[in-house]
Amino acid sequence: MAGPQLADAVQGYGRANVTVSLAARNRSRRGFFGWRGSVSTPIEHRIPRGLGHGLALGFFVAVAAVGFAMGGHAEAFRTEYGEPQHAFARLLGLGISRVEIKGVAELDQREILEAAGITYKTSLAFLDASEVRRKLEALPLVKEASVRKLYPSELAITVKERQPAALWQKHGELFVVAADGTVIDRVVDMRFARLPFVVGDGANARSAEYMALIERAGALRGRIRAGTLEAGRRWTLKLDNGLDVKLPERGAAEALTRFAVLERDSRLSDRDILSVDMRQPDRIVVRQTVEAAAARAEALKKKAKPAKGADVI
Repeated sequence: MAGPQLADAVQGYGRANVTVSLAARNRSRRGFFGWRGSVSTPIEHRIPRGLGHGLALGFFVAVAAVGFAMGGHAEAFRTEYGEPQHAFARLLGLGISRVEIKGVAELDQREILEAAGITYKTSLAFLDASEVRRKLEALPLVKEASVRKLYPSELAITVKERQPAALWQKHGELFVVAADGTVIDRVVDMRFARLPFVVGDGANARSAEYMALIERAGALRGRIRAGTLEAGRRWTLKLDNGLDVKLPERGAAEALTRFAVLERDSRLSDRDILSVDMRQPDRIVVRQTVEAAAARAEALKKKAKPAKGADVI
């Protein structure tokens, strides 16, 4: 290498070393915001660039937020657009535009959405799927629920309902119960009116027994309106015309079959009687209405009175 070029290279090498050394020294003197401070460094060099603008912007944002809240605008905003985080997420396209609900039979979609707390103000981004599942499983008719978020804007809900088996009346209150007797909910509408109707303490746990019993009624089944469990031991059936059919504790199905045949042949329910007691296997006890009993007593009285001119012994 020629002499002048070698000198320039050495001089350049020396300047490079000096530059690295100063940079390292400068870094050792910097703190979190830049320079740690030096008597010889002007203050305008020690303040981070843009700090003033940032503080001013933060001040105005804070003032605006306080004024927004104190002026009642925050509550009005929530009423109109929902929580701020949900409104912001919807602006980014993360709202809920479609909800797919599967597994409902007795419930409807409106009830599911109301229970889950999902409205047009809700965003998918800030929706807590676990909380929605907990709310749905709190519904008496819902046994299990699953909730999936499908970004950017869809929600999938699947529920498994409890199966209502009967209506149960206890102390004047009406409940929907499952086949095992589990109380599902109070009856608040007529959607379950088609279910078998049982009455009395413990009748809910024996509703499956009652339903198996009325299967033996044949053509009479459609006329049975309710079954009352008497003293937790036996059933009394109520027909559509108010007639009570008292069944025994044992052999209830056989007794009901006998009554069905008797009703078919004699039309007992068309007569002025209140109840038919089938508890004895060898006889039937019929209780008449007051009017029918009085008419029968009068007829027997007339029958017992001797005719005119007849000798009385």
